[in-house]
Amino acid sequence: MTAQITTLGELLTSAGTQWRAYDIGRRITKIDKKQFAQIETTQVPYPYPLAGHALLAIQFWDNQATQDPYVWFLKLPLDEQSKLVAASRDHFASMVIEALGTQLTGEAAQGKLDNNPYVYAPNANKLAAFNALLKTELKRPASQYYEYAELYIAGKMGLDQWQNLAVQGLADFAMRLEHGNNQNNLKTHWSQLPKEVQSPLAAMLEHVAIGVELTEHLLGGLKQAVNDQDLTACINHLRALSGSHSLGLIADAVDTILDSPLAAQADLQLTITGRCWETLTDSTRLIKLMDSAAHNTEVDGLFESIFADLVAIPTLRPHVLALLRTENRSETLSRAIGRLFKR
Repeated sequence: MTAQITTLGELLTSAGTQWRAYDIGRRITKIDKKQFAQIETTQVPYPYPLAGHALLAIQFWDNQATQDPYVWFLKLPLDEQSKLVAASRDHFASMVIEALGTQLTGEAAQGKLDNNPYVYAPNANKLAAFNALLKTELKRPASQYYEYAELYIAGKMGLDQWQNLAVQGLADFAMRLEHGNNQNNLKTHWSQLPKEVQSPLAAMLEHVAIGVELTEHLLGGLKQAVNDQDLTACINHLRALSGSHSLGLIADAVDTILDSPLAAQADLQLTITGRCWETLTDSTRLIKLMDSAAHNTEVDGLFESIFADLVAIPTLRPHVLALLRTENRSETLSRAIGRLFKR
């Protein structure tokens, strides 16, 4: 049995389950089965590496499923080319087979992988967002916290009543923007939301492919936040719009920040790196970001960590490496690049 199984996809399929894979390292992104097979056989690098690992959620259920699907949250190491380390994947698969055999679902499977070295617990925000996404995909009702969040954002509660909001309720709201009047209510009340609500809601919205209209609205708010030099509001707006498919509008947001004094802020540099990486294939934008990071003296090792993060992303790797050869860079950026080679 074990000899024939060489990938997690094969393991899940041979156990008679239906399954889906998601990246949950950067933003929650579904990975289609063909791409997942190519990742597993190391034909292609992992598209969304984070700190040298693939952070995956694999959702699976048996064909007679009457209960919620099972989920493995996995942290699998990648090599220097961001390809999956097959030996670790094989080790995980063999541990699963040893612990569970081919019976991956049902009561007997519960808790058997708790001490598995490749299984990890996502943070509360990521867990809430993933849970909310699964509920919408499976057409299951939202959590008990959703209704309060919906009423609050509709302006039916006082803005000071935010203490009764739950993170799960905000996640459910973010994943249900298309329901009822949710999107219009969000547009109407977003700028008035207290930071205690806006910040966790932005952390949920970054996993949502919001439409052009809402993206434009948030971009307008971001530009106002930049004018006001309001760092927290700027980060919230950038996170909230970063999952949009309107890449041109996200690029506009990043450029607005990089052309402002707020560009010097490490938190914004890290937000751009972690959430708006798709905009950094533009060499001018990339140089501006790296130059800002090189000038930052308040956070030790910031430039090096941003460089390491970006160079690992397959779509960005050639652009980041081209930075090493570029002529039009500041003395500070040149020195920071020089330090990379002395480590």
